Amino acid sequence: MLRQENRDTERKLMAILTVLRNSAEPVGARVIAGRLEDLGVQLGERGVRYHLRLMDERGLTRLVGRRDGREITEVGVDELRSALVGDRVGSVTSRIETLAYFTSLDLDSCSGEVPLNTSLFHKEDYADALKAMRPVFAAGLCVSDLVLQALEADRLAGMTVPPGKAGLSTVSSIAIAGVLIRAGVPLHPSFTGLLELRDGKPHRFTELIDCSGCSLDPAEVFIAGRMTSAAAAAATGNGEIVAELWQLPAACEPAVERTVERLKQAGLDGVAVMGRVNTPVCEVSVDPDRVGLVLKHGLNPVAAAVEAGIEVRNHSMSGVADWRSLRSFVDF
Repeated sequence: MLRQENRDTERKLMAILTVLRNSAEPVGARVIAGRLEDLGVQLGERGVRYHLRLMDERGLTRLVGRRDGREITEVGVDELRSALVGDRVGSVTSRIETLAYFTSLDLDSCSGEVPLNTSLFHKEDYADALKAMRPVFAAGLCVSDLVLQALEADRLAGMTVPPGKAGLSTVSSIAIAGVLIRAGVPLHPSFTGLLELRDGKPHRFTELIDCSGCSLDPAEVFIAGRMTSAAAAAATGNGEIVAELWQLPAACEPAVERTVERLKQAGLDGVAVMGRVNTPVCEVSVDPDRVGLVLKHGLNPVAAAVEAGIEVRNHSMSGVADWRSLRSFVDF
């Protein structure tokens, strides 16, 4: 925990770290102050500079270039994940909603920003990790086969890859939600869980965690606990992967079906199941006059690497990146 004298100061530091984590590039005090105001935090440019100096000293942020542009460090990401746990109950839902809002992918021009998950591997394990992930990508048990990769000291989806590490960013399912929201569909995240596949088809959820009460991303918990069997699901069609259940108003069903088809054409094939009005989906009930939408999680390929005994540090919903900068996994 940060050694601050009061919780108000600590919340301001956490707000600054949140702004930096949400930024695709280093930003300065003036930009940070403006984004803090959007979040309801009143802290002027001068105050931001003061806090940034303290955060630099603690290794939470680092100065980039000759100007005052800052980026969050891995230590800062860890601090953001662990500080003020009581205040972070429900923060997963808040993070999902924020990144959905920042999704700017235009399906007509195939341009804009999409949210990513970032996974960090030891450099010596990276080749084995790619080998373990390849069948899961090939089987389509993820949102997209488009990824970003970087080696130590390079920027990757809102963070810098630390020494001795290799990083891979995968497209988050929130990209699909963000596009649908931009199309006028008021989606709401309900659960993250383990989705059982039988003969390659979604069958039922075997575990569920309500995102609204979480301070940790359930997907990271499932993967770190080796509760998945993504490699088996890719190889045989039978196994458990991480998926999310979203709900949408019944009236939006036709618009969602049209948009999902366009998403597939753009390379985003993350929809596992779209239910029907007032009908359970994968054995989970939905609210009245709602339709359930099950999305595959972007970290499923990484789950296969963990299943193979490879150490990985996952940062789900790590940041956003330009869609045009992504490359197909088959190219690696």
